[in-house]
Amino acid sequence: MDNISASNTATRAWVDRAVRLIDADNARSADTHLHRLPLPAHWGIDLYLKDESTHLTGSLKHRLARSLFLYGLVNGWITGGTTIVEASSGSTAVSEAYYARLLGLPFIAVMAATTSPEKIKLIEGFGGRCHLVSDPSAVYAEAERLASETNGHYMDQFTYAERATDWRGNNNIAESIFEQLRMEEHPVPAWVIVGAGTGGTSATIGRYLRYHRLDARLAVADPEGSVFATAWHAWADGGDPRAVSGRASRIEGIGRARPEPSFIPSVIDAIHTVPDGAAVAAMRHLQEWAGLGAGPSTGTNLWLTWQLIASMRAEGRTGSVVSLICDGSERYADTYGQDSWLAAGGIDPAPYTGVIDAFLETGVWGGH
Repeated sequence: MDNISASNTATRAWVDRAVRLIDADNARSADTHLHRLPLPAHWGIDLYLKDESTHLTGSLKHRLARSLFLYGLVNGWITGGTTIVEASSGSTAVSEAYYARLLGLPFIAVMAATTSPEKIKLIEGFGGRCHLVSDPSAVYAEAERLASETNGHYMDQFTYAERATDWRGNNNIAESIFEQLRMEEHPVPAWVIVGAGTGGTSATIGRYLRYHRLDARLAVADPEGSVFATAWHAWADGGDPRAVSGRASRIEGIGRARPEPSFIPSVIDAIHTVPDGAAVAAMRHLQEWAGLGAGPSTGTNLWLTWQLIASMRAEGRTGSVVSLICDGSERYADTYGQDSWLAAGGIDPAPYTGVIDAFLETGVWGGH
């Protein structure tokens, strides 16, 4: 016992308090809603959306940020006074800024200069500092540089997302969904549909399904140009999923130019590329049809969700389908919510507008 230094004892006491603060914060939080949306009764298909926008920090990334902080704390990477640095497209940084403030730690978010102003304001509102770079591919190296310069900790969500989250349970996204589905007519869905940014959500859900022996399939909706679909097909064909490349995604929050370390193709049953215009059309349709405001990553999920429901209809299958509302539309009011901004970025929802309404009316999918 005499060999334990006073500084180590103080560090351990600080970490113990930090973990308790995070657990107490989680205990005060209710779970997020699981919306059941009305489909024609004779279809025999139930559609559910897990609304992660109702977290205190407004997105699915609230769960990831909690896991990453706990992971860093128990590994001894985060102690009192540690500067937290993250490379992010916005939502993870918002949530991490919240937890950094909870623990009294400085926080720097390294993001592409194209990140929505709404997200930047949220990060700064939680006491974080935004460091913007013109080249999205440079965020990783710049985050590492800043962490080294400040003697801080680079959270590196793209590497640690799949291992920081306990895929067996601990109120992860999969456990929450299946607990809320427990009393529904079809408690085990035919499909769970998500996007991929880090790949952590798909890794968590895919592993959870296998660990609990649940007969549900996992589909990933990937924005056009993103590398994840290419990487998955390379894996399925026996190739190296890490040896492929793509381009920066125009859908904020998902899609990457490189296969991230947390992307685990072997736990995914299907992956489909979704046109960016279709993602925006689906996002807008959700608002008009169900009164639920969501961002473009949710729209990407939904376009594939409707396609899979159409396939179930065509095959005469009944059951349930689950997807996610990743964050709210208010974060994109001046970007994806504006036709002029979309046009400047070459995103055109017009060819896809009306497709979902027509499907709901006829039961026949007419989209791409």
